[in-house]
This record gives sequence, C-alpha cells and structure tokens, in this order.
Amino acid sequence: MPDNPQRIVNPQPQIEDRFDQALRPQRLDDLIGQARVKENLAILIAAAQQRGEPLDHVLFYGPPGLGKTTLAHILANEMQVNIKITSGPAIERPGDLAAILTNLRQGDILFIDEVHRLGRVIEEVLYPAMEDFALDIVIGKGPSARSIRLKLPHFSVIGATTRLALVTAPLRARFGAVFRLDYYDLDAMNTIVERAARVLGIGAEAGGVDEIAQRGRGTPRVALRLLRRVRDFAEVRASGVITREVARQALDLLDVDPLGLDEIDRRVLRTVIENYHGGPVGLSTIAASVSEEPDTIMDVIEPYLLQLGFLERTSQGRQATQKAYEHLGLVYPGDGQQRLL
Repeated sequence: MPDNPQRIVNPQPQIEDRFDQALRPQRLDDLIGQARVKENLAILIAAAQQRGEPLDHVLFYGPPGLGKTTLAHILANEMQVNIKITSGPAIERPGDLAAILTNLRQGDILFIDEVHRLGRVIEEVLYPAMEDFALDIVIGKGPSARSIRLKLPHFSVIGATTRLALVTAPLRARFGAVFRLDYYDLDAMNTIVERAARVLGIGAEAGGVDEIAQRGRGTPRVALRLLRRVRDFAEVRASGVITREVARQALDLLDVDPLGLDEIDRRVLRTVIENYHGGPVGLSTIAASVSEEPDTIMDVIEPYLLQLGFLERTSQGRQATQKAYEHLGLVYPGDGQQRLL
C-alpha cells in the first residue's frame, strides 16, 4: 500500500514535488493571476455547493507549468473532497481505469493529467462513467458473454492537457467547463516569486525578484526553478541575498537571457534562421536538426516563442520573424536582400 492512498501515480513524492507542494496555493483566493479563470471557477464552485452536487467535469489546457495541477488541488480543497491523481499514459488497460473508478467516493475528484494520451479503448470506458456515472463490464467470452452495468458514485473528472487538439471530440464534449490557462504577466510573476522566496525563507531584494520574474517566461514553474538555482548561486558565490546583480550573474551563467530564452530556445531560432533561411521549415525538420523530439518543440519551446512573436506558423511550416533576428543580433533580410546564412 502506498503511504498516500490519494496518490495513484508516483506515490512517494521526490524533493522537487515536496518543494512545489509547499508553494502550491490551497485556496482559489490564494491563486495569483488567471483572473478570468478564477472568477469562472468561483461561480462553478458556488453553484455546485448551493445545489449540493459534485463539481461539473472540468478541462484545463495550455502550455506546461501554468498551474493546471494546482487548480485541480484547489478545486478539491474548495469542494472539501478527496482528489485521486493519475495520467493518461499510466492507464494502459480498461481494468486500470475500472479499479480507479470503483474506489471513488461521492463527490471525489479524479484528476487525469495528459488526458489527450488516453487510449481509445480507455475512453470508451470513461464515457459512460462521466455521463451516466456507470461502469459497463463484460463478463465471459463469445456467445455466453454478458454485460453488467455497475453504478458509480457521482464524481468529477478534471482533465489537463497541453494539446487540446488531440483530445477527441467525444471526450471533450463530456467536460462541462473548458478553460485555457495563459502565460502570466510580469506583475503576477513578481508576486509569485516574492511569495515563494518568503515562504522558503530566501533573502531576496525587490530587484532580484524582478530579474527572476522577467526571465521566468511567464510560467510559474520556470520562475520557481530559476529561484532555486539563483538561491544556490547566492549562497555559494555571494552573501546569500538575491540582489538584482546576483540574479543577473546567476541567470547569465545558466544561459537564460533577459527574455527568459535558454540555450535550446536560441538554438531552435538559429536553426530556422541560419540553416533554413528563416523558414518556412517543418516542425520535424527543426526537431531533427536540434536533436529534440517534435512534441518537446511543440509543447515546451514553441508556445513561448510564438507568444514573443519570434516564430510564426504558416501553412508551409515555421518561420522566424524580424523580432527573432533582432534578438539574436542578426540582420533581417529586407526586400531584395539575401537572407543571412
């Protein structure tokens, strides 16, 4: 038996998990940023509580690191119910899902990370569970096989995905609320980093906090990871206090530039510009050129470059913009000029 029965996947959290857990807000009012999503969730929670019903099924989507898992825990806390955690790749057989569903209690939340990676056979079992709160089980084989329908307690499914387009239409239609999480603005990032430093007892001046926030890519997970590394640098190379200069030196050493781009981000941009004349070039070609998986490029690297306006998606592929050339210190080819090689 795992130490924590609510944790289905990875039952023994690592140090990074405990770090994140300590910083994770527990209530909706404590969540920083995502104002429109918060307002809609507050209405959803209040309506469910007034009717004495479980929360409706909710789907969160957006780039990784923006708080989808955190919001699932917040919803469980607000509804005062248990949360069971799993992921799409972890559910390999219908029996795996059946075991999870039959252990749920009234009002419980089932959080499925990477819900777009559920197998089609698994989805067929999940459909009646989400819609009718029933589990169809086939007993026997051949002509003597018969189907039994087991009633399940009313529960809520919260799905999280970075690839909404890969969530099948029938599954997407069974979620009563679908919310997109966007990148955080600088004010929210400053507040998140400042709060994390305070909770962890890290000495950080306002300038140091601002430097980390600016290079955090609008993503709390990235900013908190940078905070940990800057803390290490401050303890070893400085007085232990994170000033703007200390943060700048630490982040420069990590190859994180003032816009938050790291070495792989710049390598992708340089590949498009220098190897393929600025594009357009296909995603698979870029991935092969930088020795990364196409999914990594699409889910982790590309969204922020698109947000900054450094890349454009065209029907022929990805294309670098003038902003990308300028950021890398390269000459943007104008009309009649040959692209820089």
